[in-house]
Amino acid sequence: MSPAYKTPDQRDRWHKRTCARCERHGWFAARWPDGHVCRTCHDKALRVRGRCPDCGDERVLPGLRPNDGALTCSDCAGFMMSYRCSRCGHEGKLHGGRLCTRCTLADRLDDLLDDGTGRIRPALLPLAESLLNADNPVSILNGLYTRKGRIGAPDDLLRRLGRGEIQLTHEAFHTLQPWRAAAHLRELLMSCGVLPAVDKQICLFESWLVGHLATIAEPEHAQIIRRFTTWSVLPKLRAGADRHPLTPGSQRYATGLVKHTTAFLNWLSDQELTLTTCRQADIDRWHVEHNEHNRNTVRPFLLWCQSTGLTRHFRLPPPQAGRAAPFAQNERLSLLGQLLTDASLPLRSRVAAVIVLLYAQPCSRVVRLTIDDVVRDNDEILLRLGEPATPVPAQFAELLLTWIDNRDNMNTATNRDSRWLFSGRRAGQPLNPNSLSSLLNDLGIPTTAGRTAAIRQQVVEMPAPVVADALGYHNKTTARLRNETGGTWSRCAAGDHARSPAGWVPRGTGDS
Repeated sequence: MSPAYKTPDQRDRWHKRTCARCERHGWFAARWPDGHVCRTCHDKALRVRGRCPDCGDERVLPGLRPNDGALTCSDCAGFMMSYRCSRCGHEGKLHGGRLCTRCTLADRLDDLLDDGTGRIRPALLPLAESLLNADNPVSILNGLYTRKGRIGAPDDLLRRLGRGEIQLTHEAFHTLQPWRAAAHLRELLMSCGVLPAVDKQICLFESWLVGHLATIAEPEHAQIIRRFTTWSVLPKLRAGADRHPLTPGSQRYATGLVKHTTAFLNWLSDQELTLTTCRQADIDRWHVEHNEHNRNTVRPFLLWCQSTGLTRHFRLPPPQAGRAAPFAQNERLSLLGQLLTDASLPLRSRVAAVIVLLYAQPCSRVVRLTIDDVVRDNDEILLRLGEPATPVPAQFAELLLTWIDNRDNMNTATNRDSRWLFSGRRAGQPLNPNSLSSLLNDLGIPTTAGRTAAIRQQVVEMPAPVVADALGYHNKTTARLRNETGGTWSRCAAGDHARSPAGWVPRGTGDS
């Protein structure tokens, strides 16, 4: 074992003497021809594959040739041990029983998904096949040992799934804990076809709703909220999911509706009132005591109560929407120039930030873009945001194509064939808009103010209907922005703007 270090410098000096390849901490007691190596260097060397310059065979190249430092196979390097799997013969890192990572993972899944007959539960065979075919099986194997043996750990959830203790229904996953691990497992099951596909945000909302209803002390309140979500909130979410994938903002909005509805019902109880006994004066008093956000959020519930006859008809104030102030055009152009030229910034953040600042796209839309939305038309690159596709400047086109060839999160289970432009870590899911927004904020890019400045500049330079079609905005939005900047619809180019350009094929509703 390595000695106890009093300072980081002592650690580095000790490790430099013991590891023949690097200066990272940790020590692996294996004798290589060039001395001891740390576990990190040992595992990293066994991931390098190619043609050995000495024997000419295609193999793992963990050795270093003394004279020129060329990578060589273990035989040519004079290693005393073999790295071939005792079962399949694959050469690489070995685990217990001298088995490779994939064979070890196969044995582990056979044990966890056993239905009691010594075989994997038939319904879970697609899940096992999907995990075994992952490009990076070692990450999955390591995940199965996370919190091993504890209730709610990945291995515990898989074992209960194999034995049938967890039913293969979405309702069964609503109460599973911890919810993050259960959500990840449910997404894996949906991606491989074991569970029917349901929008991720609806799954998260339904799981949250079960826990929220359990915390409501008043049975009558719980019943009202259950009716409200069943007949108003969930139908709207499902209708939105039928048109396009929901964003986390949709789920947060639905959650906020239920939370503020619960608070409103509690306020009525504190005033010794019910939905049937409250009057217009009580509603007016509640509006006076609460802020604009609370009033806007409870408004859908009050409208639903009136339509269903739970309350009498009330006069409700119209909703008020706040707007973020855009920053100056020269500041926007300066940020665009920095993003296009500064190679020290993360590539993913640069590409996403340019799409926000150049095409006025919110992060919720940016993460839904796929590589199919990047259209190559001869020597021109187009980005499909609306109808028709929008031209991409040459400098950004080069950056965009480079990112497509070097996307992150492509080794996650079931993500190796992902078409998302910004793939997430979850199976088949894009990057979370909140995560992308945080990455851009770290670069000093205010996403809301940035896209507001971009769309205002667009409607100044081009007719509002053209901007609406090209960037995927509603024509009323661009018309309002144009009017606010001093222009009118009369500035539009002549012609039939309802007719698509010749040769244009609109994107289907199922595309992203």
